[in-house]
Parts: sequence; C-alpha cells; structure tokens
Amino acid sequence: MGFADGIKKVFTKIKNAMFLDKKELDSIIKELQKTLIASDVDVGLVLEITRKIKSKVLESDLKNIEKRELLTKLIYDEIVKILGESKYELKLEKNDKVLLIGLYGSGKTTTTVKLAFYYAKRGFKTAVVGLDVHRPAASEQLEQYAKKVNIKAFTDAKEKDPVKIWKKFEKELSKYDIVFIDSAGRDAMDKELIEEIKKIAKEIKPSHTLLIIPADIGQAAKKQAEFFSKALNIDGVILTRMDGTAKAGGALSSCKEVNAKVYFIGVGEKPNDIEIFDPKKYVARILGLGDLESLLEKIQLSVGEKEKKKIEERLKEGKFTLVDFYEQIKAMQKMGSLRKLMEFIPGLSNMKIPSSLIDVQEKKLKHWKYAIDSMTPEERENPEIINSSRLSRISRGSHVPISEIKELLKQYKVLKEFLGGGIDEKKMQRLARKFRFLR
Repeated sequence: MGFADGIKKVFTKIKNAMFLDKKELDSIIKELQKTLIASDVDVGLVLEITRKIKSKVLESDLKNIEKRELLTKLIYDEIVKILGESKYELKLEKNDKVLLIGLYGSGKTTTTVKLAFYYAKRGFKTAVVGLDVHRPAASEQLEQYAKKVNIKAFTDAKEKDPVKIWKKFEKELSKYDIVFIDSAGRDAMDKELIEEIKKIAKEIKPSHTLLIIPADIGQAAKKQAEFFSKALNIDGVILTRMDGTAKAGGALSSCKEVNAKVYFIGVGEKPNDIEIFDPKKYVARILGLGDLESLLEKIQLSVGEKEKKKIEERLKEGKFTLVDFYEQIKAMQKMGSLRKLMEFIPGLSNMKIPSSLIDVQEKKLKHWKYAIDSMTPEERENPEIINSSRLSRISRGSHVPISEIKELLKQYKVLKEFLGGGIDEKKMQRLARKFRFLR
C-alpha cells in the first residue's frame, strides 16, 4: 500500500467512526502509526506526533467542534509538518543553466526533459544537454525523450569527456533561454562521482544545481541529501517515483530533516507528470479535498499556451467544433487516466467510483476518437448537419454503435457550453455529473 493510500485509510476510519471513544481513538492512532512507519518515517518521530495527537484529543473540551473534526485537523497539521510546511518555487530566468545530479537510476534523464518541457510551456526557449558519458545509451535515451516533446537535445555519444561535450555546444546553447544539463550518476556515493560533477560545475558555472532522489528509497534520502550538500552547492531536491511508492513519507520527511528544499515531485512517466511540491495541497489531495490549481497546471502542460489561446478565440467566435473537441480528448489522454485526474477535483477525489465505470468512460473516449475520424471535414466543423443517414455511415466506418455517436454529439454540446465561461470547482463537479461520473 502506498503512502497516500495508507493516509486515506486512516481518514476513512475517522469518517466512519460512529463515536470517537478512547477505544476507537486507540485504533485510529495505531492505524496512523502503522501507515507512517510503513512509509519509512522515523519511528521516534511517529511515536512523538501520535502521542501529541492523542493527548490533545483526550484533553480537548471544545464546544463547537466534534472530536472527529479535531482529530482530522490535528493529523492533517502533523502530516504537513512531517512533509515540510513550506512550498518552494524554482524561479528561473533567461540565461539560467540548471545542472541535475544524483545517483545512477534516480531518474535524472527523464527529469531533465520534464523540467525543460515544464518551462518551455511557460514561454521559455529551453534545451537539454547530455553529459552522462558512462551509462550505455544515455545520450540516445535523452534524445528520444526530448524528441517526444519537441525539446532540442545536445548530445555526443562518442565523446567520453563531459567538459568537451559542453564546450562543443556552448556557443549554440547560448541561443536558448534556459539549459538543463543531465550528468552521470554512480551506483554509490563516492569521491569519483563528486570529482566529475565538480569538474563539470567549474566549467559550466550552473545558476542552479538540483539533486534528483527517488522517493522509494525512503529515509535513505537523508544520506544522499547530506552527502551531495557537503560536496556541492545544492539548491534543492526533486523527488521522483512519488506515484504509488510506500516510502514517499520517509523520503519527504528526510529531506525536511536536513533542510533540503523539495521543489518538484515526479508522479509518473509522462513528460507532464511533474508537479511543484506544495505540502498542504499534497496532503489535501490525499484526503480527498482536491487540488484544482494543480489540475489546471496539468492541463496547461498538456495543451500548451498557444493551443489554449486558440481554443479561447474559437469559443469567442462561436466556432468550437468537433475537431476542437477531438483535440481536448487527446489532451485528456496525455494527462493520464481518468482515475488519476479525479484526484485533483474537489468533491470527486474522495468518492468511491467503481473502476468498471471509469473503464467504460475511458473506452468511450477511444470510441469517440474513431467516430470523429470517420466523419467528413464538413461534419466535424458543423456537427449539427449529422442526420440519421450520416449517423449510420459514420457508425459503419468507425465500428462504433450509433448510440455512442449520439452520446458523443450530446457531450460535445455540454463541453462547448461549459468552456464558454471558464471552469471553477462547481462547474467541474457539474461537468462530471454530465459525463455520468456522479449519479
């Protein structure tokens, strides 16, 4: 069970408690202890905070608040403290050079491209440079991953001196606003690794140096943060593999313990699966309170500013067609599964929606794409002309039932109406009901 799932289980237990007597409180506290210890949070710290929570609940004499509500608030506050109360923002500017360091297998290469993609979507001209001369196919991996998101990659698979690679491309790299540099790692923290990184840093003079740590190592993150911080000037940390790992709590609490700022967390393999780490929002999402701001960030990464403005302009002109709808379907699929997206939406994130229902919806999205592909350009631009004979032809061509095509046209109209005035929390929930996620 992952860290997030374990915390959700604790809060479900509180929610379902009929009466919060001492016996029930003990049971909830034990569940919390078990979850945090399994998440690799320091045992002493776990015992300390759970003793504090328990004593505060038992000693409370508040008139206008239930003990369940107090317990929820106390646990929320303590988890936020464990993970780090502050949100740190990596503010990059033109001519910045960002060096990524870490051990072998930490996720430096994919994170290098994710960061370049993240800042490219914010208006910067970005590029990535491969200076990992030890790992086989490191250059090829960086190039392939960067190509997927139209980021320029500078590599030289034949050269074995990282400084020479940098000098080779230095003049061309000066044309870019921000450059992200992927360095080599090792299987262990050794002097040879540090010397190579120092040599690279001396030549490049990076404006920022970020340490990449996989969250699934738990408390061992503390050792890595301390080791690299002593040898180099580290600005902050990016934790990768946060999606589903049981030890995420241990990794986050360890970084907080050694005052290592966690700027971003990696939450998947896709280029847009990177988020600014905000402890309060992260915990709120775990508890089912949603995080619309992060959802909008994901939408921006998937759609992009140009496409977003184009859609807004077409909406103003009343020209939102099935072609635009089709692009929105593709953008949604880039963002991940519907189950994952629902975590961000207040009111939906904590609901027990059967997996079978979500599977049906995801299958429908695929069918809708097939149906739109089978339409003529005129039908896509003017879907209101689609009559019964056209429906039959589209159904035969796409192998999609007429009933599903009718539903597609209906949902297209719904989305067109909603997009017309922007989207807020209430609209997101109403939209979900329209799409039959809620009954």
